Order: sequence, then structure tokens, then C-alpha cells
Amino acid sequence: MSTSRERVLAALSHRDPDRVPVDLGAMDSTGITAIAYNRLKKRLGLAGGHTRIFDPYQQVVKVEESVYRHVPGDVRPLMPEPDRWKPVTLADGSAAEVPERWNPELQPDGSQVIRDGAGVIRSRMPAGGYYFEFVNPPLQRLEDPAQLEAHRSLLENFDWPGFCDGGFEALAGRADALEREGQYAVMGNFAVHFFAAGQLLRGFEQFLVDLAINPDMVHALLGRLADIYLERFERFHAALAGRVQVVNVNDDLGSQEGLLLSPALYRKLVRPYQERLYRRIRACGYHLFLHTDGSVYDLIPDFIEMGVDILNPVQFTCRNMELEKLKREFGRDLTFWGGGIDTQNVLPRATPTQVKEAVKRSLAILAPGGGFIFNQVHNIQPDVPPDNVLAMYEAVREFGG
Repeated sequence: MSTSRERVLAALSHRDPDRVPVDLGAMDSTGITAIAYNRLKKRLGLAGGHTRIFDPYQQVVKVEESVYRHVPGDVRPLMPEPDRWKPVTLADGSAAEVPERWNPELQPDGSQVIRDGAGVIRSRMPAGGYYFEFVNPPLQRLEDPAQLEAHRSLLENFDWPGFCDGGFEALAGRADALEREGQYAVMGNFAVHFFAAGQLLRGFEQFLVDLAINPDMVHALLGRLADIYLERFERFHAALAGRVQVVNVNDDLGSQEGLLLSPALYRKLVRPYQERLYRRIRACGYHLFLHTDGSVYDLIPDFIEMGVDILNPVQFTCRNMELEKLKREFGRDLTFWGGGIDTQNVLPRATPTQVKEAVKRSLAILAPGGGFIFNQVHNIQPDVPPDNVLAMYEAVREFGG
């Protein structure tokens, strides 16, 4: 029997592993949200432990080893974490922990907000909501690219969680422990954006306007981010080389029906900056995992040319993202890390028997010849019944050999 690491590396090399590898929680879009996680733990009869929310924006938890003993998990995350946690109560009344420096303020309307150091609200969770949404983009009002220089500190710290402690060097101890054990594949959470960064910093509408009529601002912003990310990656690599097999980057480029920008605009204004970083990561010997939601079929050849060899979450319910077509056209070059089951409609609403049948269909398409790591399409949401989660993994065990 292979170790989890051997199993994952076989799949990434497009060889049939002893069974289909499984990921739960290797990064912030392949995991499980806190409410669903607590319900799963209760269903498994697991008392105590720590439901720790490492991504409070999406409410995604760090999966405990006690849970991994019941559900498959061939990959372990390596991500920045806080030194101290504090207790919170979730919307369903269950208990969890968040980073000590994560301090949302309750508003009179029942919403919660996060302010920056200047007191400006930058994130909001609506009353009755589950997630924090970004608001008041900090660079939205800039008119001249030269004005970006006044925001150097903001850009240098962008895409790094301010509520965590230490840098990449602080991860080395945990990385060493995982490397000594040698059992699991390790994903280094680098998790930077370009297109999505423009949307978060300039605002979704304003950045799309920039792409159309203000390309100088796009080049200036993404060029600065590329410089920052490349320097950050050199520190990542110096601290973690030899301890990490997969590095993830993020950039949501698709919607349910198509791309958020034309392929021509993407290739002119976004790809050059992604490519600078992606090629450097691959040159250092890492497998490169790109998370991008939605219908991105038209850009997959670009991803492959830039060095991406893993695509996530494989949102196959979107236009042009049929699993058969993706496997047929790109299965030699890409590993599909996701696509295991639809999380919009099937996983939360189907019966356990229907869940197993859906997983069986995905396995039959994606598993042959390797190049597949089982994961649901994005995170397991709060409305997913624990019996459906267990049915999903039962199907992998039954049909993924």
C-alpha cells in the first residue's frame, strides 16, 4: 500500500495510484466550513478538540487529525496561523475558535464588520450571513498610476493574513515535522491573486472599467504586485524548499456562464504578470495548483503554457466545463483537483444514495490514468448534511480503487 504522499505524487505524474487520492482542507477552497464541520464531528461521535477557523472570511476550518481518522485526507496544509486563538459561537450555536486578532464588530442591524487600522470598514458579514464580504476597496478612488506609490505598504502586505503570526520561517518547524513523517503530501499555501487582487483593491466594477479604458493603471498595479509576490516567493522557497510538494495560487477568472474578461484582454493585461510568478514557482520544482472558479475553459491552454499543472475546483456545472471534455482535451497536461461532486445543488440537497452515484460518475471520468485528486467543488458549505459528507467519502472508498 502506498503512503498518501506516494499516492498523490503518482496521480500528479499521471500514473494510476493504488486508489484515488483525496484532499480535505489542504487550502482555503478545498475544505469545510465551521458549521458543517461541527455537525460532521457530532455525527462521528467526536467530542472536544478544536474547531479552529483559519480563514474567517470564508469560515473554513483546519481539519483535525481525529477527523482524518474517519474521512480520507492524503494532503496536509502548510499555512500561516496565529499563535493564539479565542472562542466564538457560530450562527447555529456551536463552538469554534478564531485568531485572537480577528475582531469583528457587531452593528445595530445585526451585521458584523472588520475595520482596518484607520477605522475604515473593509469587510462585512450581513445579518444572518455566513461569510465576510469585502467592501470599500482601498484603491478605488485613485486616478493616476503614480498614486500607487503612496500605498506601497498596503500592496506589500496584500494577500497575507494580518491576524497571523510570523512569516514563512515560522512555518519551517511544522514543515520539518511533516517532512520527517513523510506520510502526506504537503501543500504550501502561497495563495496570491492578480485579477482578483485588482477587483479587491480597486473594486469589482472599477477594475473591469480599468481593463477597458485605463490599461496603464492595470499594468502599474499588477506589475507592482508581481514584484512583491516574486520577492515573497523567494522567502517562501528559502524557508520551505524540499518540504513542500505543491504550491497553490488563486485567481477567480470565471463566472457560471463564461469568463469575467475576454481572452484577448486576459492575455494582454493579466497573463504576463501571472506568468512571471508561475514560471518561477515551477522552475523551483513545485507542482503548481491554480484555483479559479467558474467557466475557464477558454483559458486552460494559457494556464498550461504558464506552467500550471493542477486545476481547481473544476466547477463542471459551468458552461464548457464538462468533465468528459476536460479530461479528453487536457488530461495529459493537467491534474484535476476537484470536480468530485457539485456543491451547489447535489451535495447539500441530494440523498446519500444520490451523492454516492454522483461521485461514482465523476470517478469514472476523471480517475483513469491518474491526474485526479478527489475533492468536492469548493468548500463544503454549512447546509450540507453530515450524512452526505460521509456518503461522498464512502463512494470514494468503494469506487476509487
